[in-house]
Amino acid sequence: MLDHNTQVINSSTADIDQIFQLFDYAIQYQKTKGYELWPQFERSLIENEIAEKRHWKIIQNNEVVAIFSVIYNDPVIWIERDADPAVYLHRIAIHPLFKGKNMMKMIIRPWVISHAKEKKKRFVRMDTWGNNVNLREYYISCGFNYIGQQYLKQTEGMPAHYGGDVLSLFEIEV
Repeated sequence: MLDHNTQVINSSTADIDQIFQLFDYAIQYQKTKGYELWPQFERSLIENEIAEKRHWKIIQNNEVVAIFSVIYNDPVIWIERDADPAVYLHRIAIHPLFKGKNMMKMIIRPWVISHAKEKKKRFVRMDTWGNNVNLREYYISCGFNYIGQQYLKQTEGMPAHYGGDVLSLFEIEV
């Protein structure tokens, strides 16, 4: 739950360096755990998300403690289920000093549930690497239903990391 010292607001272009620092922290954490690694995201991808008001940050006591992005269609990953009205969460990165402090639960309740209702969406969905059992169990503990696994085909026009992997899929019905 958000308190009076915590806000979820749109990221701005002034946040770009800090966003990429959080991505670097996330990749370092993935390395220490032996997980599959995020790629180096294109700066233009994040700039576009910011321009479209789809990139968000959690501010706590005036400090950026987490970031994430949303999209409203994800046919490459969700295939036929993409026809359902949904908000899709992507690229969630939490500052190392705030891991274990329920940032994911703050994103879900109340923020993304309210956001989905505002946008007249029926589901909140997300995915992660298919072999990351710890993260799968964590997302279930945050209230997501585990849908199963999906093999991700390489798709022209999509970033290289969107292909050849198995993903775990999750959703919450709003």
